[in-house]
Amino acid sequence: MSVLDAGAAPAAADRAPTRRPRSRWWLGAVVPVALVVAWWVTTAAGLFLPSQLPSPADVLTAAQQLSATGALQLNIAISVQRVLVGFACGAVAGLVVGGLTGSSATAYRLLSPTLGALRAVPSLAWVPLLGLWIGLGEPPKITLVAIGAFFPVYTTVVSSLTHLDPALVEVGRAYGRRGLGLFTSVLLPATAPALLSGLRLGLAQSWLFLVAAELISSSIGLGYQMTNGQNTSRTDQVFLAIILLALLGKATDLVLGVVENRVKASRE
Repeated sequence: MSVLDAGAAPAAADRAPTRRPRSRWWLGAVVPVALVVAWWVTTAAGLFLPSQLPSPADVLTAAQQLSATGALQLNIAISVQRVLVGFACGAVAGLVVGGLTGSSATAYRLLSPTLGALRAVPSLAWVPLLGLWIGLGEPPKITLVAIGAFFPVYTTVVSSLTHLDPALVEVGRAYGRRGLGLFTSVLLPATAPALLSGLRLGLAQSWLFLVAAELISSSIGLGYQMTNGQNTSRTDQVFLAIILLALLGKATDLVLGVVENRVKASRE
């Protein structure tokens, strides 16, 4: 083998197409399909009363009945609207406060203990206070959703900034970046992957806090549909609301997951 051949061998190896990992997306559908099959078999065998566990066909019939009156579409639209508006407000607030707390030692010492204590307050504890302060209607529900989205985003941003390489900050300052310019041009891009993970957590929390708001004080929405189903002994409507919340939550998480993967791929 000549010197050229010896040098060409590794080059050919470098040009060889790399084997892409086999996609196994279908594995994620195994458990849901198994649960539906177990659900169908259990109800077909009559192990539970329909008032305890309705069959999949009963839930589908309830969806058709509610859809025929327009109530189902309206409940879905209102719940999605509350989540998106509340999530946007909470995420922006979490980004701003988290950026301030994570980039300033003084702000960290001033705000971190208080926000850390408020983060431990359960979602239901905010409901009566928001009702007294803001009253009824949409504002308290959206505020509660925003509170749910705020803390995951805030915590993620603070954690990312406090663990950021100090050399990166020094480079930014060497190029004349200060304050908001340093945050938007250096710190925010450096923490983008962690921030997107925080946004996904915040979105999941938004759905949790939405149900808490709609269960207690609401006349429309999927949470209200669950409460109404409980009061009228329509277990099929309760199951339908739970399934829709799971599907909507997963769908919105998938959207953010695609954005997160693209951001990570662009940084590689």
